[in-house]
Amino acid sequence: MQWSESYLMQTYARYPLCLVRGEGARVWDAEGKEYLDFTSGHVVLGLGHCHPRVVGMIREQAATLTNVSNLFHSPPGIHLAKLLVERSFADRVFFSNSGAEANEGAIKLARKYAKETFSSDRYEIIATRNSFHGRTLATLTATGQEKVWHGFEPLVPGFKHVPYNDLRAVERAIDNRTAAVLVEPIQGEGGVVVPDDGYLPGLRKLCDAAGILLILDEIQTGMGRAGALWAYQHSGVAPDIMTLAKALANGIPIGATLATEAVAAILTRGSHGSTFGGSPFATAVGLTTLTTVLEENLPERAARVGRFLIGRLEAMRQTHPLIKQVRGRGLLIGIELTAPAAPVVTRCRERGLLVLTAGDTVVRLAPPLIVSERDVERALGILDSALGEAVP
Repeated sequence: MQWSESYLMQTYARYPLCLVRGEGARVWDAEGKEYLDFTSGHVVLGLGHCHPRVVGMIREQAATLTNVSNLFHSPPGIHLAKLLVERSFADRVFFSNSGAEANEGAIKLARKYAKETFSSDRYEIIATRNSFHGRTLATLTATGQEKVWHGFEPLVPGFKHVPYNDLRAVERAIDNRTAAVLVEPIQGEGGVVVPDDGYLPGLRKLCDAAGILLILDEIQTGMGRAGALWAYQHSGVAPDIMTLAKALANGIPIGATLATEAVAAILTRGSHGSTFGGSPFATAVGLTTLTTVLEENLPERAARVGRFLIGRLEAMRQTHPLIKQVRGRGLLIGIELTAPAAPVVTRCRERGLLVLTAGDTVVRLAPPLIVSERDVERALGILDSALGEAVP
């Protein structure tokens, strides 16, 4: 850890913990202490640590073919794109390396579509406050949190921010310069905020009426995390563009921008690219991950275990006045407190449970979709103790 402080850029407030091994929903530190990982590697490991099918594919593909230029065809990427299309609204897929790169591609696609379909003055993206879309310059500009902007101004022009879950605010913001609306179907970093049932259908209607695109950032909610394969499926409407990353290859870096045929056709040869995006290695692992999620019906499992967790946390709210609200969908759950969340996160870690914050006052639970009932019960016990000790 001393070398970490000495040699790595200090862009993260790392916990005093050095993790060296993982299996399923558990990790171990350098001293051999065991922890329940209810962070899933920051919502990346839907299948948990070192899932046997993923490990097997990593070994197999690493020994077969890791990377080729995108000037050549490669079977794993083709098969993963086909499966994503068959299981979503989309007709086409562009592979990249991360969520930020996937969102960057979505922003570029929306701008080019609006300029070529309507006029060169149509380029603005409406995003929401407290959203999070990435750390590149365009995606941090799209992010609706001023704290991520500081020091990087001037920001990329052409973004507006409106309150989340407020259709009237979106309606007022749309004008003849608007190209698209970009939202998360559930705000993750912004505090695990689930919108009203009519929000996404309302956005769809507003976008259709104005002839603009609806982009859904499913980087955190996709791959079954929200109790359906894609969170938008809860709403009954589909986007024009969707972005994926995090859990798509269960820990191997990958991003994906999915779109309808009409929108995807705007990106012609040479207009966009990614050197490492869509490598045989990453897409082979992604294909194994998505196949496993589907074959083991993990979205349904996430919905069932999530309902149980939320029910138990709601019951806990009766005895812990520190809990203001419990919210979430599937296995993306936020516990909003009446006090800062960091002390509770620290007490949980000391007792062997790793959880995240989401904003200043929300404890975020995101266990792997394969988490066992026994581990959920153990986590609830640790949370109960940590909340009890955190009362001022």
